Amino acid sequence: MATTTSINACATPNHGANGGSNQSGRDHIILFPFMAKGHTLPLLHFATALSVHQKNLLITVVVTPANLAFARSRLPASVNLAVLPFPSLPPLPVGVESTDTLPSPALYPTFLNATALLREPFAEFMASLPSPPLVLISDFFLGFTHGVAADAGVRRIVFHGMSCFSLAMCKSLITSPPPSAEHGASFHVARMPEHVRITAAEVPDTIAKIFDPEDPVSRFIIDHVGESDERSWGVLVNSFAALDDEEYVAALLSFYQPDARAWLVGPMFLAAGDMPEREEEHDPEGCLPWLDERAERSEPVIYVSFGTQAYVSLEQLDELARGLVQSGHHFLWAVRSAAWSPPVDVGPHGRIVRGWVPQRSVLAHRAVGGFVSHCGWNSVMESLAAGKPLLAWPFMAEQHLNAHHVADIIGAGVRIVDVKVAGGAVVERAEVEEKVRMLMDAGEEGRKMREKATWAQQAAKAAVSDGGTSRVALMKLVDELQRSYCDVIVGKQDHGANRIILTQAHSSTKA
Repeated sequence: MATTTSINACATPNHGANGGSNQSGRDHIILFPFMAKGHTLPLLHFATALSVHQKNLLITVVVTPANLAFARSRLPASVNLAVLPFPSLPPLPVGVESTDTLPSPALYPTFLNATALLREPFAEFMASLPSPPLVLISDFFLGFTHGVAADAGVRRIVFHGMSCFSLAMCKSLITSPPPSAEHGASFHVARMPEHVRITAAEVPDTIAKIFDPEDPVSRFIIDHVGESDERSWGVLVNSFAALDDEEYVAALLSFYQPDARAWLVGPMFLAAGDMPEREEEHDPEGCLPWLDERAERSEPVIYVSFGTQAYVSLEQLDELARGLVQSGHHFLWAVRSAAWSPPVDVGPHGRIVRGWVPQRSVLAHRAVGGFVSHCGWNSVMESLAAGKPLLAWPFMAEQHLNAHHVADIIGAGVRIVDVKVAGGAVVERAEVEEKVRMLMDAGEEGRKMREKATWAQQAAKAAVSDGGTSRVALMKLVDELQRSYCDVIVGKQDHGANRIILTQAHSSTKA
């Protein structure tokens, strides 16, 4: 049964002087993000950056109905939206189309399997296009998109939402499992520079369980992602060259086909020009006026947020609250749990909010001196781009590797004691107090962290400016794609995988 695809359901875009309807596939880029806010937002920022710096391109972002309003509100009208119906897969509730709306973490494997059922409607959408687009950029979780793109004669660039450092580490740890080491002992990670050493506690749980046949997420990655990632034409990276040096890039690309490239175009929200000075209209909790008052009194504030998916026990929230109060520093804390109440009076020093927080504006505020973060890569990039050091408190996925990168390699933060070392034990208030003071006080350690964070801020801004590494990478990416825009000669099955044989088409663009 045919699936209805709605294109540009919300607005009629203006795609430059030529108009979107008259453009060939050579000027059309399609982006397909995974349905999780941390994966979606960077690609929305990238779409915006493309619309700003490549005005003659037609840009289409693929979404599902429940994610349509979120995407439209964060994109310029010049970006198209293609809406695919989200598949029904009980017991996943109807209308749950993003990981942050899952009623239970136990439904996450079902959600992943539901996204794999988007293959057919996406193939119908691609077949409906008047000509093959220039490229498809899609999330690695959406492994089916590689085969659909290959069938259509379109190159696919994969997006992971993490740095070259952490992605290369994850791939190395899968192909070269860590040796049995003494408790807390460090080991070198294969293919990485010699100075990169981690402990077993820093190995992401998803990597440690990747070959567990009983783990449903691991089975999904093996069955539905598999080789589609490694066969991609390139990798889009939300990072910049000053953070992810050539050694990390080389280690990452060693896992891809020989001619693959890594395109470091971040920080994507800066590339999009998407860092407003004020966001009062999107600040329902009044965080920014409260910070204004702290700044007027010269009272530095530490900002605390663990993102949208990390689970924090009520006992841990209690200890964190006590540690923050004992530190003596002012704090602004975004808490997700509606059931938790602070066990101590936070007084005038603390502000606890449970609604939306304009995080980039908060981090950029002059009153904020540091960030207690789960170290999701988006949060890391936002903190460093604002010049604020981090108290790294990782929970899941590659966050432990991001924390290692920030604290132990860049030097722009300090890590909380790794709770995995203690078997998931609660981090006590004394540890919280000590690390907050280390980050915020006027001591030598804090000064060095702030200097490194300031360096990262300057490097991030330089990267996305005219002539910067990220701006140049974005321009070269589009230019290289257009110069080598190809026609499909033969599409055939090769050992069970779609293989495209291409020849270079004539182009008026000079090399």
